[in-house]
Amino acid sequence: MPPWKKRITFVALALIAIPIGLASRQDELRLPAFITEHAGDAIWTALVYCCISACSPNSKVITRISLTLGFAFSVEFSQLYHAPWLDSIRDTTLGNLVLGEQFTWVDLLRYLAGAMFCGAIEIAFDKRPRQRQR
Repeated sequence: MPPWKKRITFVALALIAIPIGLASRQDELRLPAFITEHAGDAIWTALVYCCISACSPNSKVITRISLTLGFAFSVEFSQLYHAPWLDSIRDTTLGNLVLGEQFTWVDLLRYLAGAMFCGAIEIAFDKRPRQRQR
């Protein structure tokens, strides 16, 4: 697939991930507790993976997974640092969605699951047989 098509695909997937991730946190939907507890962070990581992949669609999947995890882990570890200016950003809705507020070890596992899932799906789609064009 040409790089421009990959970019469009990843941008579209990122745009799809946003409402799904937000919906996963809505109590009104009465989703199972496991979903509301864990899915949001995994979907956030999928969004990061899609954004990185849109910027570098032809890089290796393992490279994009590594960059995604590096970014996600950095954000999580940044939650150990509390400065007034940073906490004021975290107090906004967007700041809280992007930066979070409290470090938890389990989030690292959720990020790992999200990144590995994205990589596995991409590899599975790349391995499927393609029809020859005439």
